[in-house]
Amino acid sequence: MPKKSENRKEEILEFIQEHPNCTSQVILDGLKLEISVATLRRKLQDLVAEELIVLIGELKSRRYEMSPAYKMIRPIHLEQYFEKEIDERNILEKFNIDLISQTLHAISIFTKAELDHLHILQKKFASNISKLSETEYNKEMERLAIDLSWKSSQIEGNTYSLLETERLLKDKETAAGKTKEEATMLLNHKAALDFIIEHTNYIEPITVSSIEDIHSILVKELDIKRNIRNGRVGITGTNYKPLDNAFQIKEALTAMCALINEKENVFEKALLVLVLISYIQPFADGNKRTARIISNAILMNHQYCPISFRTVDSIEYKKAMLVFYELNNISPFKNIFINQFEFAVNTYF
Repeated sequence: MPKKSENRKEEILEFIQEHPNCTSQVILDGLKLEISVATLRRKLQDLVAEELIVLIGELKSRRYEMSPAYKMIRPIHLEQYFEKEIDERNILEKFNIDLISQTLHAISIFTKAELDHLHILQKKFASNISKLSETEYNKEMERLAIDLSWKSSQIEGNTYSLLETERLLKDKETAAGKTKEEATMLLNHKAALDFIIEHTNYIEPITVSSIEDIHSILVKELDIKRNIRNGRVGITGTNYKPLDNAFQIKEALTAMCALINEKENVFEKALLVLVLISYIQPFADGNKRTARIISNAILMNHQYCPISFRTVDSIEYKKAMLVFYELNNISPFKNIFINQFEFAVNTYF
């Protein structure tokens, strides 16, 4: 029985993956779609625009194949993915160095529509700050810094509330019943943000040493080693295994820096740093904190709106990161990045 035409995107993608170099007529017949060839071609053109598939040939000789970027940017349903327990998921258990040294050099992780949306938001931000006095701008930046320090710490298990964080960072007033380490984590976030605000071009170009410096600020007076680790580290909730010796880790970080410095698009730079530092796990602890600060440093260095992550759900953040670890798929995390950039533009400044 022919299938109705409502949203056959995933089925079309799956069919092309299983039948590379196929024509639109082959897809239509194979899926028994109840639509015309012309309608299907419009749907296929949308998938080409999203860079999920590529078009080969012209007019009646057109054929379709999966894009080299497909595995990285294809849509992932988080709820469905995490219905399977850890040991049931089919994952990439080992670190994928080719992802950084080869794959990401050749593809764009944003579609044209996504970049258009982000650039419209950035223009709005630029227009907004052009109307602010220096005092007003600094006040908004302080507000964002408090929100970012709070949320970034909360993602790592810190129990300070937003109001308690504000009192701590503004008045140095610690919250009752909280540990010294929690207060230190928050104060270190503020110190790292103050540092990148004062040294706007510190991560341009990004280097291994600049990453280590930001990490050192974030872990000051905490029981966390500052140097690049040399040994195994486990990640809760996944069987993914990061690299386990200092030489390989530094090599991966160096390759990541080369990739980021090569990219011209600021949004790509900021998102790739956010996921790749977390993926490499160069330090014993504090990796995601470091990634969030450096991602913001890149945005701010180019006069782009920084991101506080204030409304992101901590569990969804971690799930999106696990999908990148296990599948090297950036789609869920990209959605978080876009949504949080939009929130920041519409909330601050």
